[in-house]
Parts: sequence; C-alpha cells; structure tokens
Amino acid sequence: MATFKFLTFLILQIFCILKGANSQGVEVGFYKKTCPNVEAIVKQTTAHYISRAPTLAAPLLRMHFHDCFVRGCDGSVLLNSTKGNQAEKDAIPNQSLRGFQVIDAAKSALEQECPGIVSCSDILALAARDAVELINGPTWAVPLGRRDGRVSILLDALKNLPTPFDNFTTLKTTFGSLGLNVKDLAVLS
Repeated sequence: MATFKFLTFLILQIFCILKGANSQGVEVGFYKKTCPNVEAIVKQTTAHYISRAPTLAAPLLRMHFHDCFVRGCDGSVLLNSTKGNQAEKDAIPNQSLRGFQVIDAAKSALEQECPGIVSCSDILALAARDAVELINGPTWAVPLGRRDGRVSILLDALKNLPTPFDNFTTLKTTFGSLGLNVKDLAVLS
C-alpha cells in the first residue's frame, strides 16, 4: 500500500507538469457559484462504480494520464470517432482504456443538476482523484475550469503516447519534451 501511495503521489506531480498545456485559468473551487455540488456528484458516481469494481480505480487514473499526455488534459480521449475522423479513443494504446461509463454517468448526473456547466475534462480529473481515494489511496485538491477539447485525432495518440517498444533513449526524449525526467519515466513505466 505504501508503494501505491508513493507512486500515486509521483503521478500527481507529473499531472501538475502536464496540465500546463491546458491550464487556461484552472483553480480549486472554479464551480463554487455555478455548480457547487460538482465534486460531491462526481465522487458519489465514482463511488457507485468503485464499490462494485475496485479494480476500476487504476484504469481511471490511466485514462486521465493518457488524456493529459496527448493534448493536455482536455478530455479529448473521451471523444468518439466520426465518419471523417478516427479519434484518440480508437488508437491502439487507448483501446484497453476502461471506465468511460463512470465519466458518462457523472456527466449525466451533472447535466441534471447544472446543465452545460461542467467540462468532461474536469469530470475525468475528479473521477481519477476520487477513484484513487476510494481505494484508500491519497487525495488531492483538483484545480478545475478546464475547457473540453473539440479535436481528437488517433494519430496524435499514436505519436505522443509512449509505446512498449520504445527504447530508453526514445522514452527519455518523449518524457523530456513534456518537462518530465528519468525518475518520472521510471514511476510511470
């Protein structure tokens, strides 16, 4: 358990670095006036799923990482492909992502409470945090106010996500381009 908490803490530090690519005015308490129950609603929804399948916590955290690594925590990993575009979700590294139903359920609940207010990228960030906390991992304050991306391109995921075949030099370069170091690489491998 101590190792899990340490790894989660390091992953959170990495998210702080990665969020810079999409940090247009994010702050703790962003929805205080427009949707004050956002965190409670997402936590309740996440708890519903985690209570039935605790192993879903790690996939939710992984989904958040994949989202942040490609386009900067904009929810683009949640978008479906269209007739004219293959989305990130369908890229090989993302085909094993799980937990989309948690995000969909939280979004539906939030649309009942505060329609059109909360971004899916914020829901994903909260659900990842809540899932970790619900399995007795650490918790952290999540700055909110991200705007959802409207672009999701399969090739972006293939180009930006590390592959199992990358050698150390390639991985070091990939992580370095995002402001991450060798320690971050080791934690996330």
